[in-house]
Amino acid sequence: MHSHHSHSGSFCKHAAGTLEEVVLEAIKKGFKVYGLSEHVPRYRERDLYPEETRFGVENLGKQFDAYVAEAHRLKEAYAGKITLLVGAETDFITDLDCSALHSLLDKHEDNIEYLVGSVHHVNERPIDFDRDTWQQCLSSFAAGPPDGMDLDDEGEPPYTAYLSSYFDSQFAFMERFRPEVIGHFDLCRLYVPLMRLNNPKYEGVWAKVERNIDFAIGYGACFELNAAAFRKGWKDAYPGEDVLKVPPFFPLWKIGSDWLTSFQLIISKGGRLVLSDDSHGPAAVGLNFHLLYDYMVRMGVRDLWYLERSDERNVAGRKIRAVQYNGDWKEDPFWSQFGPELERGL
Repeated sequence: MHSHHSHSGSFCKHAAGTLEEVVLEAIKKGFKVYGLSEHVPRYRERDLYPEETRFGVENLGKQFDAYVAEAHRLKEAYAGKITLLVGAETDFITDLDCSALHSLLDKHEDNIEYLVGSVHHVNERPIDFDRDTWQQCLSSFAAGPPDGMDLDDEGEPPYTAYLSSYFDSQFAFMERFRPEVIGHFDLCRLYVPLMRLNNPKYEGVWAKVERNIDFAIGYGACFELNAAAFRKGWKDAYPGEDVLKVPPFFPLWKIGSDWLTSFQLIISKGGRLVLSDDSHGPAAVGLNFHLLYDYMVRMGVRDLWYLERSDERNVAGRKIRAVQYNGDWKEDPFWSQFGPELERGL
């Protein structure tokens, strides 16, 4: 089996363990393809997380260079046991991040094999660090004082502006870099997992969701099914079930686009799905993949994809491509480690 999104304590200050320990655990768990995707640096002191402030912006850049070198050492050292892909998880805070990413990609050339295109900031504020900073982000869209969150006319925080900004950033990043994997598509809902993106009161949001899905599919991106949501308290993976599920036995041809879920849009439009554990240390390698299996069964996932190296360059200029899993993914021997409690069959 495969995973396309991971971190380690060697190169991520909020992760644990060494990168080599992560790789060894992936081998132990039986992964055939495992993607290494440490965060790209951030470029302003104000954007550093608390655990990074003593480290500094300059050292984050050096740390990323060290990651690329170590990842390729491990790729070669364990080539007989696992296929490692060396990638990077991105962010889009300001245009500075985009211009710096262009330079980073030019510097490392083919040593960065793929991108996990993620958005962790909205209106230049983190949305997944903790609930307090997320609420500060919401407050930044309100008209009132920054220390209080204004409500809209219906008594809700300014979700429409927040969601619109998130999906606009996601789209702008995809336009510029064509990431091979779209990271946790609906991370914007982390602290409100029951929020429905197709709720008509969030005017214009669903159109942006559909726009982003169409664009990603158009250039051949993959959408990750990210198991990290389970350890964040969700009962689903990213993307969440409340925006994935269509009532059973309801004819899809009767459902207008405003009622289709983002997941059904991905499937119905021929979108590609890959798996990710988004691990932050060896203890999280493959964590909750048994829940991810059950989730995919419930959601009716029939096809999975994974990345592999290619001699030809893709639309982004990188030598990697998506390959469809051959056969029934539910029958892969990888799943036997989780025992008979897995839901078998669709």
